[in-house]
Amino acid sequence: MVMEGRVSEDLTPRYYALCAIGGMLSAGTTHLAITPLDVLKVNMQVHPIKYYSISSCFTTLLREQGPSVLWKGWTGKFFGYGAQGGCRFGLYEYFKGVYSNVLVDQNKNFVFLLSSASAEVFANVALCPFEAVKVRVQAQPCFAKGLFDGFPKLYASEGTRG
Repeated sequence: MVMEGRVSEDLTPRYYALCAIGGMLSAGTTHLAITPLDVLKVNMQVHPIKYYSISSCFTTLLREQGPSVLWKGWTGKFFGYGAQGGCRFGLYEYFKGVYSNVLVDQNKNFVFLLSSASAEVFANVALCPFEAVKVRVQAQPCFAKGLFDGFPKLYASEGTRG
């Protein structure tokens, strides 16, 4: 909580952890819920000629791979967006406290903008490896079953740049 340009004493590591957990649960579960739509989107982007519409993508994937295909990559979405949400919510509060103390005479909106931008950088970096595996799992049927066997496979084939 910011009061008169200073951070109140209740901004503790426990508070930041609770914000991070809230972000993990909210972002992870909402993105998990839209996994079937994401599977369709990714396949349409990767194979635009084969999947020329949502309905063609849906029916073709179901026919070729069965209903479970709609949940491919769910672990990458849940844990990846969970990590992103945790960083976004937890680090936003942390940076808000830091910048409020450092930039005492600045407009609060500037402090909030800077805090949000700083947290988002870390959040997106946290998401990237999960998203890289998720896209391959969704678009390449033989790549891996999910996140846990996909990470080692991606690292073995492409290294840290993958």
